[in-house]
Amino acid sequence: MFEWTGRFDGEEEFYHRIFQRVSIESEYEKIKPKNFVLHGFAVDEGVRRNKGRVGAKDAPDVIRKNMSNFPVIHSDFALKDFGNIKCEDENLESAQNSLAEKVGKVLLKQGKSVVLGGGHEVTFAHYSGIKKAFPNQKIGIINFDAHFDNREPENRLATSGTGFWQIAQEGEIHSLHIGIQKNSNTRKLFEVADNFGMKYILADEIYSENLPNILFTVNSFLDDVDVVYVTICMDVFNASIAPGVSASAYNGIFADRNFIQIYRHILSSEKTKALDVAEVNPTFDIQERTARLASSLVNEWFMI
Repeated sequence: MFEWTGRFDGEEEFYHRIFQRVSIESEYEKIKPKNFVLHGFAVDEGVRRNKGRVGAKDAPDVIRKNMSNFPVIHSDFALKDFGNIKCEDENLESAQNSLAEKVGKVLLKQGKSVVLGGGHEVTFAHYSGIKKAFPNQKIGIINFDAHFDNREPENRLATSGTGFWQIAQEGEIHSLHIGIQKNSNTRKLFEVADNFGMKYILADEIYSENLPNILFTVNSFLDDVDVVYVTICMDVFNASIAPGVSASAYNGIFADRNFIQIYRHILSSEKTKALDVAEVNPTFDIQERTARLASSLVNEWFMI
């Protein structure tokens, strides 16, 4: 189990940093409404199957380390850490089922689910857990990603690139993909996205003059669903700020004012119940830049 430590400035509430508000847990009955509940998905078997650069399984604790020292903004903030889920004997499906079961318990207790990946195979697992908690509600997925991740599994084996195809097999899919790259998706994948009804905003469309149109699209999506799940594949970002990923993007987006305005707007919705970051790969990271960015993105939710 990860040991949360950080700079200690004092016991008084105004001095608190995140590590002082974390409790290591094993009993889901202790979750209270609006607690943030953390699981690590220390798995990259899906990346291996997808022929990507493995190493993301080591990311959850590195992201935790980079989260530790952020200051606590809200007096009622609490983070319950239930440790890491691992993949034994290359059995990705078992690891995904385990996360889904645990996420379902969190949301039924009205907690807020945070998952640190791991590969983007976390998407199907996290979504499955949300579906367990909200079986009759319309779940909207907002995916910040360079890729659609809607490949059909080969030999029935799920990968980090099949999550949205798997979700679509269970019924109508409601997803908005932000940061999609034309040079990272074949025409076939765009066709599959259109056939599934997957909405998307290209990376090239994210600029200040187009921000009103993007926010209109986001608001229309939020209005049309009951529950929101946000998933961030770190390869959506430019390689200069996110070098440690499974598949880097030289022309990815930046975590600039435009992105932050869109992102915070989504997180501020009362419908947002779950968030994960995926594809941080410490093996290829430089000065933990990618892990630091991922931890900052999670912390944005804590500060809303």
